[in-house]
Amino acid sequence: MSNNPLSQYFRQPSIYLKLPSLGQYYPDGTLNMPVNGEIPVYPMTAIDEITYRTPDALFNGSAVATVIKSCIPNVIDPWAIPAIDIDSMLVAIRIASYGHTMEVETTCPHCQEEAAYGLDLRSVLEKMKSPNYNEPIISGDVEIYFRPMNYKNLNDNNLKQFEEQKLLQVLPTTNLEDTEKISAMSAALLKLTDITMHALSQSITAVKTPTALVSEPEYIEEMLRNCDRKLFNKIRDHILKLKSQSELQPLLLKCNTCTKEYQQAMTLDMTSFFADAS
Repeated sequence: MSNNPLSQYFRQPSIYLKLPSLGQYYPDGTLNMPVNGEIPVYPMTAIDEITYRTPDALFNGSAVATVIKSCIPNVIDPWAIPAIDIDSMLVAIRIASYGHTMEVETTCPHCQEEAAYGLDLRSVLEKMKSPNYNEPIISGDVEIYFRPMNYKNLNDNNLKQFEEQKLLQVLPTTNLEDTEKISAMSAALLKLTDITMHALSQSITAVKTPTALVSEPEYIEEMLRNCDRKLFNKIRDHILKLKSQSELQPLLLKCNTCTKEYQQAMTLDMTSFFADAS
């Protein structure tokens, strides 16, 4: 609707976000990057709040995609967002919507004292950096280059892992014969291995050999399944290292009762991260 006389009451950007990725790893047409590299972030609407409270939308990832697209319109396709940018976007949306202070409830592992701490989310944003994906690993005459998975890859793999892990949890309580349980558990574990192999291949952008530069996903995954254990472990460990460098680091807290320090994990699960803000 154009020339709406009420447009002055529409929401405006509350903060501007510098992405950890600096706009890299986005396919063409999926991100409108401003010249200054800072993306405007709008507060959530009432519809957005309803969206992130919808269980099905949370489970299949569409809630995160919908809210990001609404609050960060420069993102054209939220499913294409590199995984290293997702947390920073969620933190920015929370700041834009509810302010930069967030209360963290915690229990001291030393004295079991329960307490709430005020966390400045601006400091969390400042610490979010992208690992160096430009540095390959070299094994003999092979060079392997990496990239972050996008949100769709990450979400699809998580859903598949959840289904298989859920099956493994319920199998012991079923009425199946022992041989059938063992067979079903073996099949589930094999699927989990397949999911892991596929996820690792999605984190590799290319493999360079003396005679070719291979970027086809199916060839890369086939190499992972058939290379020797030493090369596979080297690739897996490097991907895990990159992943850990991009994740939120635990908070270092000091207990008000026993004065001892301890670490508190911080997660950005949509249900808990936004639940106490409204």
